[in-house]
Amino acid sequence: MHWDAQIKESEVIDSLLAMKTWAVVGLGNNPDRAAFGVAKLLQEKGHRIIPVYPRAEIVHGEIGYKTLSEIPTAVDVVDCFVNSALVGKVVDEAIAIGAKAVWLQLDVIDEAAVLRAQSAGLLTVMNRCPAIEYQSR
Repeated sequence: MHWDAQIKESEVIDSLLAMKTWAVVGLGNNPDRAAFGVAKLLQEKGHRIIPVYPRAEIVHGEIGYKTLSEIPTAVDVVDCFVNSALVGKVVDEAIAIGAKAVWLQLDVIDEAAVLRAQSAGLLTVMNRCPAIEYQSR
């Protein structure tokens, strides 16, 4: 990666970390899953988290939804804790609901989905973790 690309990526990450409302796709009540701990950290950093999971569970005191389209409020960042093979559909939903950004977690890779999001005007981060990014700032 070129130095200017690293600077740009760092600026995009800073922009996302400044956004308030994060829909966390793949967030359920399993404390052994990475999404559980990352969502808690996001809350502690002042973000509102919205769990998105098939069981629509309440997690960390926040009401959950089965899909992004069911969320009744505006979403800034869609944080994707799903398999790379499934993330394209989530990114397309994020575009459809008018999210400002998508964040694909560590090892969640879908270049085509990221390009679709960027073409739709969303900021994108791929193969990174906001918890790690907070620690490095």
